[in-house]
Amino acid sequence: MNILLLYPKFPNWLHDFRHAIKFKNRKYLLPPVGLLTVAALLPDGWNKRLVDENVQSLTKNDLEWADYVFISAMPVHGQSVRRLTKICRQAGRKIVAGGPLFTFDWDKFNDIDHFVLNEAELTLPSFLSDLQAGCAKHVYSSTEFADIRQSPIPLWHLARLEHYEIIGIQFSRGCKFDCEYCVVSSVLGRGIRAKSVTQLIAELDSIYAAGWRRSIYFLDDNFIISKGIKKEILPALIEWRKDKQDIQFQTFVSINIADDDELMELMYDAGFDSVFIGIETPNKNTLADCNKIQNTNRNLLDCVRHIHGKGIRVYGGLMVGFDNDTPEVFQQHIDFIQQSGIAAVATNQLKACSGTRLYKRMAAEGRLLTNFIDGDNTNFIPKMGMEELKKGYEKLLRQIYAPPHYYKRVITFLSEFKRPRKQSKIELQSIIAFFLVIYHIGIRGVERNYFWRLIFWTLFKRPTLFPMAVTMAVYGYNFRKCVEEMFGDRPQEDYLCQEPGMDKIPFANTSELA
Repeated sequence: MNILLLYPKFPNWLHDFRHAIKFKNRKYLLPPVGLLTVAALLPDGWNKRLVDENVQSLTKNDLEWADYVFISAMPVHGQSVRRLTKICRQAGRKIVAGGPLFTFDWDKFNDIDHFVLNEAELTLPSFLSDLQAGCAKHVYSSTEFADIRQSPIPLWHLARLEHYEIIGIQFSRGCKFDCEYCVVSSVLGRGIRAKSVTQLIAELDSIYAAGWRRSIYFLDDNFIISKGIKKEILPALIEWRKDKQDIQFQTFVSINIADDDELMELMYDAGFDSVFIGIETPNKNTLADCNKIQNTNRNLLDCVRHIHGKGIRVYGGLMVGFDNDTPEVFQQHIDFIQQSGIAAVATNQLKACSGTRLYKRMAAEGRLLTNFIDGDNTNFIPKMGMEELKKGYEKLLRQIYAPPHYYKRVITFLSEFKRPRKQSKIELQSIIAFFLVIYHIGIRGVERNYFWRLIFWTLFKRPTLFPMAVTMAVYGYNFRKCVEEMFGDRPQEDYLCQEPGMDKIPFANTSELA
């Protein structure tokens, strides 16, 4: 049996870093870990081939080779999946589909032969048994949760790993919190299910054996709430990484990590250099209304600064379009982001994902949009009005990623960041990437003046953070380009406006931002 594992192309979005990873000759951010895990669940005697549309094209030969096409997809893949199913149908190939896109909306895709829903560890074996017996059903689902200690190691050899900037690994599933808009608790449950430490180390060893020497992203819904995080998991990672200092870790955590200095120290020692935190909004009433209880009763700015002070960079997630939001919320977000020093911010319009309590509420109130197209916009009617939301969202993104504002924020971050790591050996590719940065940002980029001010400020004030400063400049270039693609180019003079304080970063005098 020949199985074609097909991963759809992501639509361009603000945080895929597509303009940044080109400096290192990468094609996409990370490989499809879920689909590679599904591949490992298939019979050993079957032939498997991965086509990730984000790094390669689906060819006629791929379809002629395949007996079945297995598609895994995220909610943003809707349009790509419809295009691919049409191609597969025209080639006469049967399609098996699974993944978050189909969990609640499988009945919207009429051209797919079989749906294997929920967690594949539970539903895929039944499908495979029926398929081999010639009696495969249309839909396979389960209300139970898988014991992921039985989950196999992904088949890394199927992916062209050289095309990706980072690689993902999953240690646990589930989240104990129950935010109204979040699909995790409704799909994966509020109980935390984790792999064994032995299993985790085996997966890391498999990644290393595949030749991987770059960052590894823990794709857990909330890494720090796994049982035994401080006593077993992090000490094991520290031990594993002793002779692998080139590898850094990243993951998703909740803001309450700031309450535990011991935990942050262990994560730093284990090689975690950044964490994604869902901050969502600085509005306390909104946080309470959407049940984001872990973010309430605390000073969010102080928490971010404390985490930065422990040597871990925060990548923040914020949203606009909550029911409590007024037109003033956009400036509130801008002020918070600028003060926080969070350079990379995933700022999105709130969406009501299928299966969430928010989706059910929007449906009950008659506010869901029936003509919604996958993209950056919301899929329900916001209380502030759709046009007000669109206008404010554009203002928000344009302002936080305009060079004057962005580079001022980077300076804030670098000023507060502590405990820079010892730099690993410099590779030829990094040297080439640096000269590409000089050319595209330092010479041709509209942000070139701010870039050089940042470079010289860093060399004078925080020379050990020079590689990080260059990385932040690349991120800023990426975000600016993405925003321009979303809303159109800004007039050249807009990039010459000054964020207060930026005019006081001349090449030699850096004292103003000490």
